[in-house]
Amino acid sequence: MMTITLTCGDCGSAISVYPDSAAKTAECGICKHVEKVSFDEKQVAGILEDCPCCQRKDFYSQKDFNRKIGVMLFVIAAILSIWTYGLSFVVLYLFDFLLFKKLQKIAICYNCNTIFRSVTNIEEIPGFDHEMNDRIVYSGHDFEGKPLEH
Repeated sequence: MMTITLTCGDCGSAISVYPDSAAKTAECGICKHVEKVSFDEKQVAGILEDCPCCQRKDFYSQKDFNRKIGVMLFVIAAILSIWTYGLSFVVLYLFDFLLFKKLQKIAICYNCNTIFRSVTNIEEIPGFDHEMNDRIVYSGHDFEGKPLEH
């Protein structure tokens, strides 16, 4: 079953929900702010075509790993490299390679940063595109689910 993690508009906390066609809102557990959601039958079945929060169709996929932990591991490896003559980076590379093989992919909405896990059509969703991100975030461009063409 697909799980959805959206961000509270007031406090920035994560709100986890399961798709349900009867659900019209999701409530933040911290500040009790209510976010509007709209699920269709495809989303209930785990197929991602449009975002239930912002109704946009622009998504990217990536591995399900916390970026803050990744930066922390890199900083630790950099500090340890003083005493290990850079071998800590080799260990970090091997650890990263193993994580890359083990972790599942997630989909993320470019517009509202909602995270989708256990998406059945995840292979159809392309990876992150910096130019698409900039056009969506800074100018509000809507690609309507089509990849950027050059």
